Amino acid sequence: MSTTTASFLLATSLCCCGALRAAQQNAPVPATDDESGFELIFDGQTMNGWEGDPQYWRVENGVLVGEVLPTNIPKQNTFFIWRGGVTRDFDLKVEYRISNKGNSGVNFRSVEVPGVSLALQGYQADLDGENRNANNVRYTGQNYEERGRAFLALRGQVTHVIQGKPPQIIGSVGDPKEIEAVIKNGDWNELRVIARGNIMIELINQRVTNIVIDDDPSGRKLEGLLGVQVHVGGAMKIEYRNFRLKQLDPLPATTPATPSPAAVPATTTTTPAATSATPASAPVRP
Repeated sequence: MSTTTASFLLATSLCCCGALRAAQQNAPVPATDDESGFELIFDGQTMNGWEGDPQYWRVENGVLVGEVLPTNIPKQNTFFIWRGGVTRDFDLKVEYRISNKGNSGVNFRSVEVPGVSLALQGYQADLDGENRNANNVRYTGQNYEERGRAFLALRGQVTHVIQGKPPQIIGSVGDPKEIEAVIKNGDWNELRVIARGNIMIELINQRVTNIVIDDDPSGRKLEGLLGVQVHVGGAMKIEYRNFRLKQLDPLPATTPATPSPAAVPATTTTTPAATSATPASAPVRP
Protein backbone atom coordinates (compact mmCIF):
# COMPACT_ATOMS: atom_id res chain seq x y z
CA MET A 1 0.00 0.00 0.00
CA SER A 2 1.42 3.36 -0.95
CA THR A 3 1.99 6.11 1.59
CA THR A 4 -0.57 8.27 -0.22
CA THR A 5 -3.26 5.55 -0.06
CA ALA A 6 -2.56 4.83 3.61
CA SER A 7 -2.81 8.54 4.45
CA PHE A 8 -6.13 8.78 2.59
CA LEU A 9 -7.60 5.78 4.43
CA LEU A 10 -6.47 7.12 7.80
CA ALA A 11 -7.99 10.52 7.09
CA THR A 12 -11.26 8.89 5.96
CA SER A 13 -11.36 6.71 9.09
CA LEU A 14 -10.81 9.70 11.35
CA CYS A 15 -13.49 11.65 9.52
CA CYS A 16 -16.00 8.80 9.92
CA CYS A 17 -15.19 8.44 13.62
CA GLY A 18 -15.70 12.15 14.10
CA ALA A 19 -19.06 12.04 12.32
CA LEU A 20 -20.11 9.06 14.46
CA ARG A 21 -19.15 10.87 17.67
CA ALA A 22 -21.09 13.95 16.53
CA ALA A 23 -24.15 11.80 15.80
CA GLN A 24 -23.90 10.12 19.19
CA GLN A 25 -23.65 13.49 20.91
CA ASN A 26 -26.93 14.51 19.24
CA ALA A 27 -28.77 11.32 20.24
CA PRO A 28 -31.72 11.65 22.70
CA VAL A 29 -30.79 11.68 26.39
CA PRO A 30 -32.90 11.45 29.56
CA ALA A 31 -34.61 14.75 30.40
CA THR A 32 -32.88 16.72 33.14
CA ASP A 33 -35.37 19.59 33.50
CA ASP A 34 -38.71 17.98 32.81
CA GLU A 35 -40.60 20.19 35.31
CA SER A 36 -39.77 23.47 33.60
CA GLY A 37 -42.82 25.51 32.62
CA PHE A 38 -45.34 23.57 34.72
CA GLU A 39 -47.69 25.41 37.09
CA LEU A 40 -49.60 23.97 40.04
CA ILE A 41 -53.34 24.29 39.43
CA PHE A 42 -54.48 22.73 42.73
CA ASP A 43 -53.15 24.36 45.92
CA GLY A 44 -53.62 21.29 48.14
CA GLN A 45 -55.47 23.34 50.76
CA THR A 46 -58.71 24.60 49.24
CA MET A 47 -61.04 24.04 46.29
CA ASN A 48 -60.20 27.47 44.89
CA GLY A 49 -60.35 27.45 41.10
CA TRP A 50 -62.30 24.20 41.00
CA GLU A 51 -65.96 23.21 41.24
CA GLY A 52 -67.44 19.94 42.47
CA ASP A 53 -70.14 18.43 44.64
CA PRO A 54 -68.94 18.47 48.28
CA GLN A 55 -70.86 15.23 48.87
CA TYR A 56 -68.13 13.49 46.89
CA TRP A 57 -65.10 15.79 46.91
CA ARG A 58 -62.96 17.20 49.71
CA VAL A 59 -59.41 18.38 50.37
CA GLU A 60 -57.50 16.44 53.01
CA ASN A 61 -53.79 16.56 53.95
CA GLY A 62 -52.79 18.24 50.70
CA VAL A 63 -54.79 15.75 48.61
CA LEU A 64 -57.98 16.03 46.58
CA VAL A 65 -60.20 13.14 47.67
CA GLY A 66 -63.14 11.84 45.68
CA GLU A 67 -65.13 9.32 47.68
CA VAL A 68 -68.40 7.49 47.18
CA LEU A 69 -69.95 5.88 50.26
CA PRO A 70 -72.67 3.19 50.29
CA THR A 71 -75.04 5.87 51.59
CA ASN A 72 -74.44 8.44 48.82
CA ILE A 73 -74.10 6.60 45.51
CA PRO A 74 -74.36 9.18 42.68
CA LYS A 75 -77.00 8.77 39.98
CA GLN A 76 -74.50 9.62 37.25
CA ASN A 77 -70.77 10.16 36.95
CA THR A 78 -69.87 13.41 38.66
CA PHE A 79 -66.79 15.58 38.16
CA PHE A 80 -64.52 17.99 39.97
CA ILE A 81 -63.94 20.62 37.27
CA TRP A 82 -61.04 23.04 36.92
CA ARG A 83 -62.39 26.56 36.37
CA GLY A 84 -59.02 28.26 35.94
CA GLY A 85 -58.91 27.90 32.17
CA VAL A 86 -59.21 25.38 29.36
CA THR A 87 -56.94 22.69 27.95
CA ARG A 88 -55.85 23.14 24.33
CA ASP A 89 -52.29 22.11 23.55
CA PHE A 90 -50.89 21.09 26.94
CA ASP A 91 -48.75 18.80 29.07
CA LEU A 92 -50.40 17.60 32.30
CA LYS A 93 -48.87 15.68 35.18
CA VAL A 94 -50.82 14.48 38.21
CA GLU A 95 -50.31 11.82 40.85
CA TYR A 96 -53.21 9.54 41.75
CA ARG A 97 -54.05 6.68 44.12
CA ILE A 98 -57.20 4.63 43.65
CA SER A 99 -59.01 2.10 45.79
CA ASN A 100 -59.20 -1.57 44.87
CA LYS A 101 -62.60 -1.21 43.21
CA GLY A 102 -62.32 2.44 42.25
CA ASN A 103 -63.34 3.88 38.89
CA SER A 104 -62.18 7.34 37.88
CA GLY A 105 -60.43 9.24 35.13
CA VAL A 106 -59.01 12.58 34.08
CA ASN A 107 -61.07 14.37 31.45
CA PHE A 108 -59.51 16.95 29.14
CA ARG A 109 -60.68 19.01 26.15
CA SER A 110 -64.18 18.29 27.43
CA VAL A 111 -67.52 20.12 27.48
CA GLU A 112 -70.25 20.24 30.10
CA VAL A 113 -73.32 18.12 29.43
CA PRO A 114 -76.39 20.35 28.99
CA GLY A 115 -78.93 19.89 31.74
CA VAL A 116 -76.72 17.61 33.85
CA SER A 117 -74.89 19.22 36.76
CA LEU A 118 -71.10 18.72 36.94
CA ALA A 119 -71.01 16.18 34.10
CA LEU A 120 -68.43 16.23 31.30
CA GLN A 121 -68.30 14.81 27.80
CA GLY A 122 -64.92 14.33 26.14
CA TYR A 123 -61.55 12.63 26.19
CA GLN A 124 -60.68 10.74 29.37
CA ALA A 125 -57.49 9.15 30.61
CA ASP A 126 -59.19 6.16 32.21
CA LEU A 127 -58.21 4.96 35.70
CA ASP A 128 -59.53 2.02 37.72
CA GLY A 129 -58.63 -0.19 40.64
CA GLU A 130 -57.03 -3.61 40.47
CA ASN A 131 -60.27 -5.50 41.11
CA ARG A 132 -62.81 -3.06 39.68
CA ASN A 133 -63.87 -5.31 36.80
CA ALA A 134 -64.57 -9.00 36.22
CA ASN A 135 -62.23 -11.35 34.36
CA ASN A 136 -59.09 -9.36 35.25
CA VAL A 137 -59.98 -6.59 32.79
CA ARG A 138 -58.09 -3.35 33.53
CA TYR A 139 -59.02 -0.07 31.87
CA THR A 140 -56.23 2.09 33.28
CA GLY A 141 -54.03 3.41 30.50
CA GLN A 142 -56.64 3.76 27.79
CA ASN A 143 -58.17 6.81 26.10
CA TYR A 144 -61.93 6.68 26.54
CA GLU A 145 -64.33 9.36 25.35
CA GLU A 146 -66.89 9.94 28.10
CA ARG A 147 -70.46 10.21 26.73
CA GLY A 148 -69.03 10.13 23.21
CA ARG A 149 -67.23 7.73 20.89
CA ALA A 150 -66.22 5.44 23.79
CA PHE A 151 -62.94 3.49 23.38
CA LEU A 152 -60.50 5.50 21.26
CA ALA A 153 -57.40 3.47 22.23
CA LEU A 154 -56.91 0.59 24.61
CA ARG A 155 -53.74 0.19 26.63
CA GLY A 156 -50.81 -0.51 24.33
CA GLN A 157 -52.47 0.75 21.16
CA VAL A 158 -51.63 3.49 18.66
CA THR A 159 -54.87 4.37 16.88
CA HIS A 160 -56.06 6.56 14.03
CA VAL A 161 -59.62 7.85 14.50
CA ILE A 162 -61.46 8.47 11.24
CA GLN A 163 -64.99 9.77 10.81
CA GLY A 164 -67.57 7.03 10.33
CA LYS A 165 -65.26 4.14 11.26
CA PRO A 166 -64.13 2.42 14.47
CA PRO A 167 -60.71 3.61 15.65
CA GLN A 168 -58.07 1.98 13.46
CA ILE A 169 -55.16 0.24 15.22
CA ILE A 170 -52.01 1.30 13.34
CA GLY A 171 -49.32 0.37 15.85
CA SER A 172 -48.35 -0.60 19.36
CA VAL A 173 -46.44 0.92 22.27
CA GLY A 174 -46.09 -2.43 24.02
CA ASP A 175 -47.89 -5.46 25.37
CA PRO A 176 -50.94 -4.44 27.47
CA LYS A 177 -50.05 -6.77 30.35
CA GLU A 178 -46.44 -5.60 30.36
CA ILE A 179 -47.59 -1.97 30.53
CA GLU A 180 -50.10 -2.84 33.25
CA ALA A 181 -47.21 -4.14 35.36
CA VAL A 182 -45.90 -0.57 35.86
CA ILE A 183 -49.09 0.39 37.74
CA LYS A 184 -48.60 0.44 41.52
CA ASN A 185 -51.78 -0.99 42.99
CA GLY A 186 -52.92 0.80 46.14
CA ASP A 187 -50.04 3.29 45.87
CA TRP A 188 -49.28 6.59 44.19
CA ASN A 189 -48.79 6.66 40.41
CA GLU A 190 -48.04 9.50 38.03
CA LEU A 191 -50.34 10.09 35.06
CA ARG A 192 -49.11 12.29 32.23
CA VAL A 193 -51.17 13.49 29.28
CA ILE A 194 -49.66 15.39 26.35
CA ALA A 195 -52.00 16.82 23.70
CA ARG A 196 -50.73 18.70 20.65
CA GLY A 197 -53.08 19.37 17.78
CA ASN A 198 -54.97 16.16 17.04
CA ILE A 199 -52.39 13.88 18.69
CA MET A 200 -52.75 12.72 22.31
CA ILE A 201 -50.22 10.69 24.29
CA GLU A 202 -50.82 9.17 27.73
CA LEU A 203 -48.15 7.86 30.11
CA ILE A 204 -48.25 6.19 33.52
CA ASN A 205 -45.07 6.17 35.58
CA GLN A 206 -43.08 7.34 32.53
CA ARG A 207 -44.38 4.48 30.36
CA VAL A 208 -46.40 5.37 27.25
CA THR A 209 -49.77 3.62 27.48
CA ASN A 210 -51.51 4.78 24.29
CA ILE A 211 -51.37 7.28 21.42
CA VAL A 212 -54.43 8.61 19.58
CA ILE A 213 -54.41 10.51 16.29
CA ASP A 214 -57.88 12.00 15.98
CA ASP A 215 -58.78 12.85 12.38
CA ASP A 216 -62.55 12.86 12.98
CA PRO A 217 -63.50 16.52 12.35
CA SER A 218 -67.04 16.13 13.66
CA GLY A 219 -66.11 14.22 16.80
CA ARG A 220 -62.80 15.58 18.02
CA LYS A 221 -62.25 18.53 20.32
CA LEU A 222 -59.16 20.72 20.17
CA GLU A 223 -59.91 22.54 23.42
CA GLY A 224 -62.13 22.19 26.46
CA LEU A 225 -62.42 21.70 30.19
CA LEU A 226 -60.29 19.65 32.57
CA GLY A 227 -61.89 17.57 35.31
CA VAL A 228 -61.62 14.40 37.38
CA GLN A 229 -64.35 11.84 37.97
CA VAL A 230 -66.05 9.62 40.49
CA HIS A 231 -68.06 6.93 38.73
CA VAL A 232 -71.51 5.53 39.34
CA GLY A 233 -71.57 2.10 40.96
CA GLY A 234 -70.38 0.96 44.34
CA ALA A 235 -68.33 2.62 47.04
CA MET A 236 -64.91 3.85 45.91
CA LYS A 237 -62.14 6.31 46.62
CA ILE A 238 -59.77 8.24 44.36
CA GLU A 239 -57.04 10.64 45.48
CA TYR A 240 -55.17 13.22 43.39
CA ARG A 241 -52.24 15.48 44.22
CA ASN A 242 -49.63 17.64 42.51
CA PHE A 243 -51.65 18.77 39.51
CA ARG A 244 -49.09 20.43 37.22
CA LEU A 245 -50.12 21.91 33.89
CA LYS A 246 -47.99 23.37 31.11
CA GLN A 247 -49.81 25.18 28.34
CA LEU A 248 -48.00 24.55 25.05
CA ASP A 249 -47.75 26.96 22.16
CA PRO A 250 -49.88 25.84 19.21
CA LEU A 251 -48.06 24.22 16.36
CA PRO A 252 -47.19 26.75 13.63
CA ALA A 253 -49.18 26.60 10.42
CA THR A 254 -47.41 24.78 7.62
CA THR A 255 -46.40 27.07 4.77
CA PRO A 256 -45.12 25.94 1.38
CA ALA A 257 -41.43 26.43 0.71
CA THR A 258 -40.53 29.43 -1.45
CA PRO A 259 -38.77 28.28 -4.61
CA SER A 260 -35.35 29.70 -5.33
CA PRO A 261 -35.09 32.14 -8.26
CA ALA A 262 -33.36 29.46 -10.31
CA ALA A 263 -36.37 27.18 -9.91
CA VAL A 264 -38.85 29.74 -11.24
CA PRO A 265 -39.31 29.33 -15.01
CA ALA A 266 -38.60 32.33 -17.17
CA THR A 267 -41.61 34.36 -18.30
CA THR A 268 -42.47 34.19 -21.96
CA THR A 269 -44.81 36.25 -24.09
CA THR A 270 -46.74 33.20 -25.27
CA THR A 271 -50.43 33.40 -24.42
CA PRO A 272 -51.81 30.08 -23.12
CA ALA A 273 -54.76 28.58 -24.93
CA ALA A 274 -58.12 29.18 -23.31
CA THR A 275 -59.65 26.19 -21.50
CA SER A 276 -62.86 25.48 -19.68
CA ALA A 277 -61.31 22.90 -17.39
CA THR A 278 -60.98 23.78 -13.71
CA PRO A 279 -58.01 22.33 -11.82
CA ALA A 280 -59.01 20.03 -8.97
CA SER A 281 -58.40 21.43 -5.48
CA ALA A 282 -55.59 19.83 -3.51
CA PRO A 283 -56.90 17.53 -0.78
CA VAL A 284 -56.98 19.07 2.70
CA ARG A 285 -56.41 16.96 5.78
CA PRO A 286 -59.48 17.23 8.06
